[in-house]
Amino acid sequence: MALELRENISFRPFHTFGLKVRARFLMIVKTEDELMEALELPLVRKELKLILGGGSNLLPTKDIDGLVLKVDIRGKEEIPGKDQNNVWVRSKAGENWHQLVLWTLQNGWGGLENLSLIPGNVGTAPIQNIGAYGVELKDVMVQCNGFYLDGTPATFSNEECQFGYRDSIFKNDLKGKFIITGVDFKLTRKNHLLNTSYGAIRTELEQMGITEPTPSDVSRAVIHIRKSKLPDPALVGNAGSFFKNPVIEDREIEEIKSTYPDLVSYPVGNGRSKVAAGWLIEKAGWKGKDLGGYGVNPNQALVLVNYGGATGPQMWGLALEIIQDIQSKFGIQLDPEVNIL
Repeated sequence: MALELRENISFRPFHTFGLKVRARFLMIVKTEDELMEALELPLVRKELKLILGGGSNLLPTKDIDGLVLKVDIRGKEEIPGKDQNNVWVRSKAGENWHQLVLWTLQNGWGGLENLSLIPGNVGTAPIQNIGAYGVELKDVMVQCNGFYLDGTPATFSNEECQFGYRDSIFKNDLKGKFIITGVDFKLTRKNHLLNTSYGAIRTELEQMGITEPTPSDVSRAVIHIRKSKLPDPALVGNAGSFFKNPVIEDREIEEIKSTYPDLVSYPVGNGRSKVAAGWLIEKAGWKGKDLGGYGVNPNQALVLVNYGGATGPQMWGLALEIIQDIQSKFGIQLDPEVNIL
């Protein structure tokens, strides 16, 4: 089968912000053999500008003058021969993340429930070390595998991925140099270790009348919370949480609390705490701000939204204004979670 190559096309359907930008070339690979074939092409070697998954964590500020390589390799399976208490699951990079979560829950496996409804594909999850409600990808991932751009295969253990808060080796030393094609997870088959202490999960479960939750119950609670706060990218252009929650020294927390006693923060150890970026943005008056065609989501201040008429530079300009305002008001530096193109 010939590789699928498109020229001078709209990039709007390939990212969740819904911005009117174009890509000079876009190639879609659906198998590892196709990926190997693509990596040998002079066009790919010369023009590759972006390795694309689900497009849920991007802010394109201009047309992409080069090649976008979309990895659409599908497939998921249980890896046999493991112990009775746990199950190993292998997913290809092109699988939708939330659909993978639902599939594991349908099989009765636990571990991914707190990560329900996170947009994007499996292959980009390790890059970002996605996380929500007290769980991160690093807590459940065994290893990921893929290929360097010269076609050399490699496998990275959890430790070798150098995971940090919304960070990994794939955002640093290996940025744009390695293509993830599959991810292996270690999940629980029984005796599930549920995390219901973060955010509003416990309250949501109580409202559901559930006192002894299963992984599926936790997933349903998370889905309900996320839907109440986050706009559907199919209806309103957005990339989910735009900013990371900044981590600062506890002494700085106390200084800010002297002025803002209701500051929301979470200890992370070593004398440092994570500050809720959404609280900072809301406190600064940005929540729900409508700039005509784009703005800040009224339900969750972490989410910047494109109502249909925005440009990439406008969205990035809004982000920069918020960053500057938070620095001015609180002395805290906000960093984007979204990749700026």
